[in-house]
Amino acid sequence: MHVPDGFIDAPVSAAAGVVAAGAVAVGLRGARRELDQRTAPLAGLVAAFIFAVQMLNFPVAAGTSGHLLGGALAAILVGPYTGVLCIAVVLLMQGILFADGGLTALGVNITVMGVVTTVVAYVLFRGLTRVLPRTRRSTTAAAFVAALVSVPAAALAFTLIYAIGGTTDVPLGKVLTAMVGVHVLIGIGEAAITALTVGAVIAVRPDLVHGARGTGAPLKLRIDGELVDAPAATPSPAPVAARSTRTVWAAGLAAALVLAGFVSFYASANPDGLEKVAADQGIDEKAQEHGAADSPLADYGVRNITDARLSGGLAGVIGVGATVVVGSGVFWAVRSRRTSEGSDARTTTGSV
Repeated sequence: MHVPDGFIDAPVSAAAGVVAAGAVAVGLRGARRELDQRTAPLAGLVAAFIFAVQMLNFPVAAGTSGHLLGGALAAILVGPYTGVLCIAVVLLMQGILFADGGLTALGVNITVMGVVTTVVAYVLFRGLTRVLPRTRRSTTAAAFVAALVSVPAAALAFTLIYAIGGTTDVPLGKVLTAMVGVHVLIGIGEAAITALTVGAVIAVRPDLVHGARGTGAPLKLRIDGELVDAPAATPSPAPVAARSTRTVWAAGLAAALVLAGFVSFYASANPDGLEKVAADQGIDEKAQEHGAADSPLADYGVRNITDARLSGGLAGVIGVGATVVVGSGVFWAVRSRRTSEGSDARTTTGSV
């Protein structure tokens, strides 16, 4: 659903850029509360994993494909504030390095693919986990539903933005019907990927999943024939090996590299939902050439490498590497800022 340059006029694109910048600023502040010494290294990995999976277009209808948006997955794994930052990093890397998603439309893309998907998914996810049993299976089911709804919500958001600033005269009813219809189908794929990934991480390290904290039914004791909650036990410190995230980080990075470097070659070549709707409805009549079209990695290939498999695979590996480096740098900086502020606060308190 990467919106290219030319679909939305300049004033609305600029307004969306302001909204996106504000969302990123809020995300930076909120991420300080979400990230700790265990999850900060994983946030960059989540961004890289989403980048890799977004390369895997899957068929959803005749001549149409879809790919992961990732807002729900990021929000559930690392929190909604950090999730917005993850998607922003992915979209920035895709726009600058791979000419995917317009540069003038970056604010539109962050707003639609990052903010809307993350907020809608996390609000729905939290609502479901409050009414469902506190189990890992329920958490995974809630992730499935939240991811499913987040995709057509993003399609609706794009349609609203297009209604305000679209550069072509197209009946909005047709655009809305086509966009939401195809993205409901794409949402099924998004939901499956999100649920499988969340379920896999929960099975190995539930403590690292932001949305899974507090899952598991409380222990009950039978007293005088009645079930009551048992007193909370003081957890014993876990062994250093058990607390380490290195194994999870290495496994996740290896999976992202394999997906982007090898599996992506077998992805569907059909246009994604937005591209198909734009072509069918005439939205793309005023599409502009991407500002980074001359990038040596444009269109997810390495210039001057003629072998398509090698070119695409190498571009994917470079993209994963760049995203994990940039993302990790951002989240370590956010985490360091939180640590610095905490130290300053303790110093001030101690000196009073």
